[in-house]
Amino acid sequence: MNEAVDRLPGNDIALVLYQRMLLVRRMEEILGEIQKTGVLPGPVHLYIGQEAVAAGVCAHLDDQDWIASTHRGHGHFLAKGGDPARMAAEIYGRAEGICSGKGGSMHVADFSKGILGANGIVAGGIGLAVGAALAAQLDGRGRVAVAFFGDGAANQGVLSEALNIGALWRLPLVLVCENNGFCEFSPTATVTSGAISDRATPFGVPGVAVDGNDALAVWAAAGEAVERARHGGGPTLIEAHTYRTRGHVEYEVTFLAEKYRADEEVDAWLQRDPIPSLAQRLLERGVTREALAAMEESARTTAEQAYRYAEASPWPDAARAYADMFA
Repeated sequence: MNEAVDRLPGNDIALVLYQRMLLVRRMEEILGEIQKTGVLPGPVHLYIGQEAVAAGVCAHLDDQDWIASTHRGHGHFLAKGGDPARMAAEIYGRAEGICSGKGGSMHVADFSKGILGANGIVAGGIGLAVGAALAAQLDGRGRVAVAFFGDGAANQGVLSEALNIGALWRLPLVLVCENNGFCEFSPTATVTSGAISDRATPFGVPGVAVDGNDALAVWAAAGEAVERARHGGGPTLIEAHTYRTRGHVEYEVTFLAEKYRADEEVDAWLQRDPIPSLAQRLLERGVTREALAAMEESARTTAEQAYRYAEASPWPDAARAYADMFA
C-alpha cells in the first residue's frame, strides 16, 4: 500500500488519538451488551476494530469542518467531538437524544459539531459531503468536508460523480473509504473489482491506500488530504484497509444460517487490533503504563455515565412527533 507516513505525530497527538479510540471502543462494547437485553428500539452496527480511521481523520478537523457518516457511524460521531451521553440517549430513542430520539442509532447528527449525520442509505453521505464542500468553498473560510463510507458504498455511482465534480471544481473534499473486507455478508473481493483507491486516478485526484488499523498512518494520510483540501488543492480519496471484528449487525446470529467468515480470519485481525497496537507504540515512546491505564479508566467511566444518562432520560412527548420534520 502507498502509505502516507512521511510525518508521524508526536506523543501529544498520539495520546489524543488513543483517548478517542478508547472512548469509541468502550461505548461500543457496552452498547453490544445492551443490545442483547432487547431494550433498544432498533438495531446497532458497531464500529469495533475500525476506531483508528475515525480518530486519525477527525484529529485534523474542528467544529467548523463537516463530516458525513454511515450506518456504522458512532465512531465518527464520537471522534468528531459528539456528546457520548446524548448519542446514547438517541440510540435509546429518548427525548434527550442528539436528534430528540427520532433518528436512532443510524442517524446520529450534530450540526454544531459539523456532524451532518450518520446515514442508513449506502453511500448516502457522499452526496451530502459534496454539497457541504461546495458550501465551504463558497463561504471561503477554509472549511473541509469529509465523507466516510464503506467498500460496498464505493460501488455506488455517486462516488464517481463526487470525484468528477470534486476534481472539476477543486472542492475541499476528502473521501474516506473504510474497506473492512465485507459488504454486509459478502467478501469485498467477490463484489468489488480492483483497488478502490485507484478509482481516483482517471479524475486526476490523488488516491491513497493506508493501513486503517494504524492510527498514526491514518493521521498522516488524512493530514495531507485535509491540508490539500483547505488550500484549494481539491479532493483526495483515501482507502483505509481495516476490519470490523464484530458482525455487520449485532443480532445477525439470529437470522444467518451459517458463518460467512472463518474464526481464524477474525482471530488474525484481532491480533492487529488498532488500540493495543497504538498502546505498544506509546509505551515504546516512553509513555507510562500508568498514564495509559488512567486514560482507559477515563474512557470507561465516560461510557458508563453516558448509558446511565440514556437510561434515565424521558421518552419523547407524542405531541412532538411532527416537530422538526418540516421547514
